[in-house]
Amino acid sequence: MGDMEPLPDRWTEDQMQNMSEAAEKTVREYILSQVPQQRISDLEIIVETIGSKRVTVAIAIDLALSPVIKKCNAAKLVDEATENGFVAIEEYIEELDCRFRT
Repeated sequence: MGDMEPLPDRWTEDQMQNMSEAAEKTVREYILSQVPQQRISDLEIIVETIGSKRVTVAIAIDLALSPVIKKCNAAKLVDEATENGFVAIEEYIEELDCRFRT
């Protein structure tokens, strides 16, 4: 989980949803860039935002790889994908901030 700066009142539920979707898309794309889809037995990604003024974002990834994949460290892959998800959230927030300032 990561704490983000307090969100301005002007942020909407749609923007929060878009932020979650951006993180989920980034996580999925990162994992699929590292492992072929046919080698993934199960992939579930949940991005949850909690709060209104001070937002906590949680990214949960459940990844099961095919037994054929021997050299891939799934736990490390999940950690890296989670980091990428939080980068996507930060970029989304910066992009919104720039739009509001112009």
